[in-house]
Amino acid sequence: MRIAILEDDLTQSEMLKWVLESVNHKCYTFATFKTFQTALYRDSFDLVLLDWVLPDNSGPKVMQWIRETMHIKVPVLFITSKTDEENIVEALNAGADDYMIKPIRRGELVARVNALLRRAYPELTAPEVFDIAGLEFHPKFSTIVRHTNRVVMTQKEFDLALLLFRNLGKPLSRSHIQEAVWGRDTDLPSRTMDTHISRVRSKLSLKPEDGFRLTPVYGFGYKLEQVDADGKSKDFNAIRKQLEQGA
Repeated sequence: MRIAILEDDLTQSEMLKWVLESVNHKCYTFATFKTFQTALYRDSFDLVLLDWVLPDNSGPKVMQWIRETMHIKVPVLFITSKTDEENIVEALNAGADDYMIKPIRRGELVARVNALLRRAYPELTAPEVFDIAGLEFHPKFSTIVRHTNRVVMTQKEFDLALLLFRNLGKPLSRSHIQEAVWGRDTDLPSRTMDTHISRVRSKLSLKPEDGFRLTPVYGFGYKLEQVDADGKSKDFNAIRKQLEQGA
C-alpha cells in the first residue's frame, strides 16, 4: 500500500519509511504540509502518517484539512511525542484513526498500520471470492462475475479492476496505478495503462447507464465512481479547487 509520511525530522522520517517498506509498503516522505499538499495534485495515497508539529502547520489543523478536502476517508495515524490525554482527544476529534507516541516501536507501528489498512480496505483480507459494488471477484482465477456472467480477464486487467473497485470514488494517480499493477520500477509506456483502462471499461461495461463511470482526471490519473440514474456524482474538480485555495 502507498503511505504518505508527514514528518519534518529526517532521521525519524527515514526510520518510519525503512520499517514500513521492510514489510512491503511503499512510502513517500514530506517534511512540510506544503510539499504534501502539492503532491496531492499528482498523487494519491492509501494511508497518512502525521506528525503533530510541522514547520508550516500543526498536525490537528492538517488533520482537519485532510478530512475536509479529501472526500474519500483515507486513514490517518498520528505519531507524536505528546502524551497528554487532551492532545490525544484533540487528535482523535480532528479525525485521526489512531495515535502513537514516540519513541516508535517497530512491531507496534507495523501492527497499527496494518490494522488501519485492514479496517479501511477489508477486501485485503477477504476470502477467495468476495463482492465489491455488486461484482464477484475471483482472485484465484483472475475473473469477475457480473450479472451471473463470468468475465475472463488477463492478470493485469484483473489487478487493475480490483484496484479501481477497492478505491471506488477515489481519484488514483497514474503512478499509484502503475505501482499497484505493474510494479514500482517498471518503465511503462503511457499507452499501456490507457489501453488496459479501456479494456477494463469495455469488459465490465463501466458506463453511466450501468451505474458506473470510469474517467481520466486531467493531469492526474483515473477515477471509477458509481453514479445515479442522472449520472450525478462528486466532482474531483471541486477538490482540486479546494487544493488551489489552500495552497
